[in-house]
Amino acid sequence: MPKFTPIGWDPPAAPGLAGPYESNSRLAEAAVWDPGGIGPEDVVVDHEGVAYTGLEDGRVVRFRSGEAALVADVGGRPLGVELYGDDLLVCNADLGLQLASKSGSVETLVDSFDGQRLLFTNNAAVASDGTIYFSDTSQRWSIHEYVTDMLEGHQTGRVFARSPAGDVSLLIDGLSFANGVALSDDESKLFVAETSRYRIHVHHLSGPKTGTTEMFAENLPCFPDNLSFGNDTLWIAAPSPRQAIVDLIMPKPWLRHITHRLPDAVKPKPVRHGMVLGLSLDGRVTHNYQDSTGSIAITTSARWHDGRLFIGTLSEPYLAVMEVG
Repeated sequence: MPKFTPIGWDPPAAPGLAGPYESNSRLAEAAVWDPGGIGPEDVVVDHEGVAYTGLEDGRVVRFRSGEAALVADVGGRPLGVELYGDDLLVCNADLGLQLASKSGSVETLVDSFDGQRLLFTNNAAVASDGTIYFSDTSQRWSIHEYVTDMLEGHQTGRVFARSPAGDVSLLIDGLSFANGVALSDDESKLFVAETSRYRIHVHHLSGPKTGTTEMFAENLPCFPDNLSFGNDTLWIAAPSPRQAIVDLIMPKPWLRHITHRLPDAVKPKPVRHGMVLGLSLDGRVTHNYQDSTGSIAITTSARWHDGRLFIGTLSEPYLAVMEVG
């Protein structure tokens, strides 16, 4: 295990839950489905409306009309899930990028790069030609020490591209807690969440800016997690709004050293306040769904399908489903 060596960073003043981010309780209207376990962190929905998600105990399940059934046991901690032909692509934080068939077999596609084992495979997007774009959150800490990685602040997060032939190349590096990835509908742009810095980057895959990465949205009022595209919208799920105490300690490595030594029970933790934002391609906030009551909380993913949002959570025993306009 590496030595904890925090680096200073001065966050911009938080915009707060006001204006386009105004606090509300719309998410509290969502129905909840029982996945038969804890932590359906991400969710994907096929053309028939069947939803798939991975649970804390390593199971991947599917939902038909709200009823859960086992697809495969992939072990480790499954996070991001995507459709991949007739199979499911699983970002397993502990075990790498996996392919799970709907008959239950599991194959590892990528678990290392340049001889180094991937520590924290997180989220993915699949192009129409079969190219897989996926994030590796940290080269220092696993999901089991994710708070440590956020407190430390090193920028070791990366995004990779795996070709249909199986070749893996580094697309983006130098990210602090690389997280959600999503392709635009025309597949010309890849959006990437940098959770610890409250921002989202866009990497150009085609067009005059091919191969360059620039800022898409910054100084968000939350910790952006998984991303997805649907209904001409970039959906951003956030497990928590920003916290004043976190912004206070980030510029002060000595204060983060003290915080790191505290018992887990008193370290900063996500606020029970669900958040899902929708942004247009020009960065405007078009949707703002929150639950200030905390009944729908620790929201880590949102997937639009046929007029509904399917909302995942890192730590709760439900998948939330909400009708949206």
